[in-house]
Order: sequence, then C-alpha cells, then structure tokens
Amino acid sequence: MALNIGIFGGDKRQVYMALTLLAKGYSVFTYKLYEQIDHNNHTALNSLEELIKKCRVLIGPIPFTKDNIIKISSDTQANSNGNTIVHFLNKEHILIGGVIPKDIRSSCEEKGIFYFDLMDSDKIAIMNAIATAEGTIMEAIRSSNINLHNSNCLVLGYGRCGKVLASKLKGLDANVTVAARNKDALAYAHAMGFSAVHLKDIKSFLPYFHFIFNTIPALILDEDCLKNVSEDVVIIDIASAPGGVDFEYAINHGINAKLCLGIPGKIAPKTSADILVNEIEALIKEVI
Repeated sequence: MALNIGIFGGDKRQVYMALTLLAKGYSVFTYKLYEQIDHNNHTALNSLEELIKKCRVLIGPIPFTKDNIIKISSDTQANSNGNTIVHFLNKEHILIGGVIPKDIRSSCEEKGIFYFDLMDSDKIAIMNAIATAEGTIMEAIRSSNINLHNSNCLVLGYGRCGKVLASKLKGLDANVTVAARNKDALAYAHAMGFSAVHLKDIKSFLPYFHFIFNTIPALILDEDCLKNVSEDVVIIDIASAPGGVDFEYAINHGINAKLCLGIPGKIAPKTSADILVNEIEALIKEVI
C-alpha cells in the first residue's frame, strides 16, 4: 500500500494539517473536512471507506468520536461508529486521532492495527497548553466587564494547563492563587510566586475572586462552593467534559460560568496543526 495520507472530519486543525502536509510534498486525500481545500495536488474522496482503501495513514478527528459516532464535519456525522471503521482497516494501516475510545483501541489491538492517540503525547499536551491558556484568557476577558490587570484570579489545578495559564495571568498583572491537592504542586506554585491553597480549603476564599479557572476533570465547584462565589464572578472551565462545575446550579442562580472545550482547535488551529504534523511526521518515520 502506498504511503498516502487520509484525513477525515474534525475541525480546522485537520484543514491546516492537510495543507501543511501537502506543502511538504505528501500525497494527501480527504473526506468531508471542516471546510473544502483548494489545492491542485489534493483529492477529496466521496466516502470514508474509499479513503481507507486508498490511504495507509489515516488521521481522524480530535476527539475521535462523540457518543461513539465519528464527527466528520461541523454539521455532518458518519452513519457508522468507530468500530465499523476499524472493520475496514488491516495491519498495513496506521490510525491516528485524538481521545480514541477504548473499544476502538481494543479492536485495533485485536486486528494488529497500529494506532496512535495524539492526546497521549506529553509534548503535544504541553504545547497545546499555550493555545489553551491564551484562549481561556480571551474567554475571560470577553465574559467580564473588568480588567484582568490587578484582578483576583483562582486557578484550580496545577498540571500542564494550570501552570501555563497561571504564568500568563501573572504576566497580565493579575493576582493569581493556585489551588491543588498535591503538596508538591502547591510548593512549586509558591516557588513561582503564586499564592497557594489546598483544594479542600478553597470554600472560604471563593468570595474574593473575580475570575475562577478550572482545569481539573472532576466536580470541584459543586453547589456548596458556588454558594460562596461573588455574584460578579466569571468562571471558565477548561476541563474535559462534563467539567468541574455544577453548571445546572450556576445557570439557575445567574452565575457566569462557561465550559470551554477544544480551545486549541478554535483559537489557534494553524499553530495546533503544525504541532500535530511534527509529531505525525516523527511517528511515520519511526513506524514505517
């Protein structure tokens, strides 16, 4: 099988990935991208099955599925689930995507198909944290009637995204407090010049924050916590769905809280695509 690269579905990242790979001289075929590509060396195919038959390397969406249905474009979905796609793959194929579900991984393993989850890469996660932090700050500014400058900001969690976000908020002269469970993380946050508080102790501090940013994929801001936030607070949740906020309570009580998912693909799709292409190229050279 020739080393043709097939790209299907997703968001604008897939569009820019296709354009970048074409510019690098790869043979690229697509099926129902977020938007049409105008390129002399590009071929848009009429079905996903045709794409699979034509291409050895297959790059799918991030996330790969939603409710086990593959997202093909902004308003179209595949009629089949991820495992149906695996049915058409063989050992020559390389399947690449983001947040690939366990059942698809298992099916690939049973058939001896090589797969790679882009979101399992620490390098990609760290680089994506930059776009995530910038987009999060953009959402906060857009959602508030005050400046971030000299505001009181709480960052929940001090992992990859939390570290980059806290640093960029500090760069905007915000007063940043980090809350986490891990004592080492709190010590590191303190060493970086942030106020630090254990996650279990945040309730009494909540009324003083103008902005709260959650990066923890667990229910942190429950009803008991939300009862203590300022009436003018802006809460931006960037954790994986369903997030870490009781959004039903927030909506019913007029609290300005937003769940913001997939920020890199929305805010900086070209930069994000370049990061992904670099990793994909390295993977191809290693595997083939």
